[in-house]
Amino acid sequence: MSTAAEVDTTAELEAIHAVVAAVDRAQRAEDADAFLALFHPDAIWTTGHGKFLNGLDEISTFTRAVMPGATKDGYATYEPFFVRFIRPDVAVVKVRQLYFDHDGVVRSEGSPLYGMTKENGRWLLTFNQNTPVVTD
Repeated sequence: MSTAAEVDTTAELEAIHAVVAAVDRAQRAEDADAFLALFHPDAIWTTGHGKFLNGLDEISTFTRAVMPGATKDGYATYEPFFVRFIRPDVAVVKVRQLYFDHDGVVRSEGSPLYGMTKENGRWLLTFNQNTPVVTD
């Protein structure tokens, strides 16, 4: 197995952070095409409610059904806070996701896990799980 020492972490971290920033922009703009362009064709996604989506076609169908109107009650922000390179072309990314109402008050938090792969020089979302944070 390769280690992070074999990865140009500065450039790769910048590229990974740019993908998460693109997720943020696409979600806020309710731009399904921009969001879906971030995925590997064979990606898998488990939604925050536990629905398993297998492949870009299923992810696309789900996204196009739920994205319109997704920001009517507020918006979310996405910030990567942990990245581990499994190999130079595979990274696990933890994201802090905050849901705000339109007054800027935090309503809830999510903790997505993005498994990203580098394909032809581009980082893509490949195996992903969106998880709500439950507070007591």
